Amino acid sequence: MDRVVALGELADIQGFALGGAVVMPAEDDDTVRAVWDELGDDVAVVIVTARVAAALGPERSASLQHLMVVIPA
Repeated sequence: MDRVVALGELADIQGFALGGAVVMPAEDDDTVRAVWDELGDDVAVVIVTARVAAALGPERSASLQHLMVVIPA
């Protein structure tokens, strides 16, 4: 079964755990990129904050493997 992951600042994403998402806190850009690059094939949707989307840049966020949904700022 595919997973949903929430990636970003803990204060902004912790509530997604109530809906069954795997919460992956990342407070700085290097951590964001490292976590993104380690997402497994079983991750279908990644919910991210606007800061995370900016840190990922277009080359990572255009991944066909994961659908990325950005939380409005």
